[in-house]
Amino acid sequence: MKAITLDGFGGIEHLVQREIPLPVISDDDVLIQVKAISINPVDVKTRAGKGVAGRLKDEQPLILGWDVSGIVTEIGKEVTAFQVGDAVFGMVNFPGHGKAYAEYVAAPASQLALKPATISHEEAAAATLAALTAWQGLIHHAHLQAGQKVLIHSAAGGVGHFAVQFAKQVGAYVIGTSSAKNRDFVMSLGADEHIDYQAQRFEEAVSDVDFVLDTIGGDNIDRSLKVIKTGGTIISIPSGLNELVTEKAQAKGINGYTFRVQSNGEDMKTLAGLLENGTLKARVFKTFSFDQMAEAHLQVETGKTAGKVIVTV
Repeated sequence: MKAITLDGFGGIEHLVQREIPLPVISDDDVLIQVKAISINPVDVKTRAGKGVAGRLKDEQPLILGWDVSGIVTEIGKEVTAFQVGDAVFGMVNFPGHGKAYAEYVAAPASQLALKPATISHEEAAAATLAALTAWQGLIHHAHLQAGQKVLIHSAAGGVGHFAVQFAKQVGAYVIGTSSAKNRDFVMSLGADEHIDYQAQRFEEAVSDVDFVLDTIGGDNIDRSLKVIKTGGTIISIPSGLNELVTEKAQAKGINGYTFRVQSNGEDMKTLAGLLENGTLKARVFKTFSFDQMAEAHLQVETGKTAGKVIVTV
């Protein structure tokens, strides 16, 4: 099968397409013929030697990627939830070795859900790592409640555009930041208020916020802490840019957390239900072919993506 391997950490020139053997599945795995792959910032960071590179540096061959949608072609003898021919999607083995940049991927059945027939493989792949991050952050960690005031940074981005939708479903008042060109998109997701981060400093526009989802890190944490009420919460996602969020928040009487999304089939089933009934929508910003993986990485690297970047196989 074709796979894109990483022959060293660094630039896109280290993404090399080659032929490798089909994966061998274990008893609780399924083999997926991949139709679509979602490319995330963590893919780009790991390729460059950051992200989860430390966990994967000794893997040979090292195959990036975690988000897949495709067709089951083989099932392990312990698998009962899926059958050959099922369309499935999920985030595979994150933060371990997902090996998603390939024509076939072996995935634990416990990390997958049936793909709704109402959405494409591209849309399904888009609603995996980013959607799980938003869901686990807002629902499992922040325990968001109706009536709370929420500030979501990069609300047009991969995680952000899902977070806006989840917060509105809970019944929160949602403020989203993005560039002016993405204002209409953010508002269409259900946001109650929009801040153009290029034209206005958000800390001068909002106050008494119950919860902030920070997808930027660094100085953005300090600025965000200024708008959160005592007893409020901030969750900061970018690894390497948020180490001090807990201490900084605590000093101001605020709850500060970091977390790393985890593969979870039950959460995927919940997302599948929301996608199926139309209450959750995944926006595909741009689609690339498998041969254009390097270009897909460069697009994510711009930080100017509204929604998700997808690679079709």
